[in-house]
Amino acid sequence: MGVVGVRYSDLTGKVVVITGGSRGIGAETARAFAHQGAAVAVLGRDRAALDAVADDLRALGVGALGLVADSTDAAALATAAERIGRELGPVDVLAAFAGGDGYPVPTVRETEEHWRSVLDGDLTATFLTVRAFLPGLLERGRGSIVTMASTAGRLPGGSSAAYAVAKAGVLMFTRHLALEVAGQGVRVNAIAPGAVRTERTAGRMPPEVQAAVAAAHPLGRLGEPADIASAALFLASEASAWITGQTLDVSGGRVIV
Repeated sequence: MGVVGVRYSDLTGKVVVITGGSRGIGAETARAFAHQGAAVAVLGRDRAALDAVADDLRALGVGALGLVADSTDAAALATAAERIGRELGPVDVLAAFAGGDGYPVPTVRETEEHWRSVLDGDLTATFLTVRAFLPGLLERGRGSIVTMASTAGRLPGGSSAAYAVAKAGVLMFTRHLALEVAGQGVRVNAIAPGAVRTERTAGRMPPEVQAAVAAAHPLGRLGEPADIASAALFLASEASAWITGQTLDVSGGRVIV
């Protein structure tokens, strides 16, 4: 299921950075921006997967880079930001999508190592990514940042407590940053997906579990990466020019039950 629908002409020629871009939601979002005519840099840790995504983007006729950069590594992010600026140009849109590890762990069995790893990979990674690219956006006085939260950060559910806390932190970081930079031309919003059928989740969820999770969403299905990519396009475009500090729940109605 690909992204179809509205054409955002103002995204043509923009430079977009997507962390967690090697597969799943990040890769689908990269393709969605490329279909709008944007140049896209995808960051992640899997060289082969990043190269494959970048090749797909170039086949659509846009500039593309696939860069190995761990989003918990400030130095790697700074190096990536410098190269993107040099090869693609100043960044207009930042999608801080790296993260994950939302699978259930009962708190009684939670380890300090896992707790710290999840907060680092989901919350600190978002902060470090923003810190690497925000100065350029502020210098130009415009741009859009989209962070990746989760319904786990909105209401108690089936994830680990560590993941829920990390994603709730992403939501507050998003709101705080949006207020901080609103007067400087930069908008900041979050997407909070419900359960999305990526390659990883499909591999970990047997069909009967997928059916049960889908039934917990009022719209009766799991999300697809394209659902999240469509939301990212909207939040990055001028169609949402008077929206900042908000969380867009893309969850099949999960947060209303």
